[in-house]
Parts: sequence; C-alpha cells; structure tokens
Amino acid sequence: MTLRKTLFTLSAAAVLALGVAACGDDDDSDSGSSSGGGEVSGDIKLDGSSTVQPFAEAAVELFKEENPDFDGTVGAAGTGGGFEKFCAGELDISDASRPIEPEEADICKKEGIEYTEVQVANDGIAIVTNPAVEISCLTTDQLKQLWVDDEVTNYSELGEDADTGEPLPDVDVSLYGPGTDSGTFDYFTDVINGEEGVSRKEYQPSEDDNQLVQGVAGDDAALGYFGFSYFQQNQDQLNLVSVDSGDGCVAPSTETIQSGDYAPLSRPLFMYADNAKLTDDSTPVAPFMQFVVDNYDSIAEAALIVPMDDQQASKAKSNLDSALGS
Repeated sequence: MTLRKTLFTLSAAAVLALGVAACGDDDDSDSGSSSGGGEVSGDIKLDGSSTVQPFAEAAVELFKEENPDFDGTVGAAGTGGGFEKFCAGELDISDASRPIEPEEADICKKEGIEYTEVQVANDGIAIVTNPAVEISCLTTDQLKQLWVDDEVTNYSELGEDADTGEPLPDVDVSLYGPGTDSGTFDYFTDVINGEEGVSRKEYQPSEDDNQLVQGVAGDDAALGYFGFSYFQQNQDQLNLVSVDSGDGCVAPSTETIQSGDYAPLSRPLFMYADNAKLTDDSTPVAPFMQFVVDNYDSIAEAALIVPMDDQQASKAKSNLDSALGS
C-alpha cells in the first residue's frame, strides 16, 4: 500500500506538472480537467471487480488532484456483485474483469439501465504459490486437474514441473481463489476448467484479492490465483508460476499480457458507465470517464496494472465518444 501511495503521488505530480505547463502564465485560467472546461465537482460511485479496483482507485485519486471538489468511492464487490448493483441503479460505473453476460444485460434492460462499455486496462490472471512451495511452471491441463478434482490432495499427484521436469513438491494442497461473484472466477473456470462456474469446492474463496494475497503469503502450503497487479504489489511475498498452454512456459508480464502470449489467462478489463449519468452534465461521470480514456497509461502505471495497447486505447476512445455524441 505504501508503494501504491507513492506511485499515486508521483503520477499526480506528473499530471499536474503537465497541466501547469499547458496553462502557461495565465493566472486567470481554470486548472480544468482533461475533458476541458473548469474544475469538476460532485461525487461518483464505482463498484465491482477487485482486479479493476487498483486502477479505479488510482483514477479517482489522480482526477481528484486536478479537481479538489470531486470525490469518488470505489468498492470491490466482485464483477457479478458490481453488475447487480449497477443494474439496480445503485452505481455510476461498474468495474468488470469480464464482459457483461446476457442475463445481466437483460436485467439492466428490464430496469431501464443503458450503458457504455469501455476497456480501461489489461490483466493476466497470476498463478502464485507461497515461496515454500517450489513450483516453476504448470500446464493448463495440470491447472484444470488441480482446480476441478477435489481428489487431488497433494501437488505431487500432478506429476512433473512443466519447466524443470522435476517431480512437483510432496506438499498437501492448500488452495486460495476468487469467490463465485468474481469475474476472475468466471474467466478462470471458463478457460482453464472448461466450463464457467465449474470448480472444486475445497478451497478458500474471497472476492477480495488482498485477502487472497494474505492467505497465500501466510500459508506455506498455498497456491492461488488472482489479478496480476496484486502479484506486482506483493511479489516479495509470493512465488510466480509460469503457465504452459502448449507452446512452452510463459510468465505473465506487461509484454506477454498485452501481446496475448500469456495464454489463455490474459484478458481485458472494463468500466461500464450508466448512459443516463454519462450524458447528464450535472454529474462528473463524463469528465471522469474522459480523464480515464485520455490518461489510461499513467493511471495504469500508478496502479501497477497492465495498460491498454494503442489499438485498444483507440477503440476505448471511440466507444466513449460515440456515447457522448462526439
């Protein structure tokens, strides 16, 4: 958390410095936001994915540096929990680590909530162990066996390390992973376990990635999975496991996640904005979302999260512009 606060301060200073340079010597001009015009005031409420939470918190913090009368609250109810609140009209923005599902979209439609989907960053689901569990690389088949079959009780039952060829540790399995309201759970079970929602029952679940980090770091038999930024923030306490999906072992990194080489666990991250609030000039939703799209790279850097590439950023801007009628 200290590291993240430091990054917030450095990134905010950089954004402010750019603003000062752009304003020149005109003391009468407003500090403004990235969307143009004067300072933005008002509150917004965001909730949903804990994977997106660091990015959302960084965005709120940096936008508030430019607009002191603005405030935003960021929750971490999980992607599914966020969409439930969003479609009930309780949120301005829903953070999501997967696209909205058809049944969720139907609920929003029934409740009269129209929305705009905007990609804001990328993520790779990190497979980690406690440093005491020496695993270098697992195949996707081994991961599936581990996370589907409750009868796997010892890591050695999975065979050899896909990188070293050595037998996997003779250590009793202790697993930590997202709860069922998490978009990370939905995505992982779909691409690894073969069907969304299918998972072994014997593991410690939480929608809060910080709790998962603490669980793995404090359990010398632990293996878990969660968003890559949480590994980045806590890498001194965790061992990162590479994944072999058939083309060799690949570790998640900014480069392998952006390129998709970290397969199949690379994925886009989203914010869903309520269109009624997005187009209402009395709310700060539009200028905030414009700030996010314009400053996605510095926000991602502050949050230790993988930024969009140029093509993704262009599409995100286009989606937002269309919603705003630009």
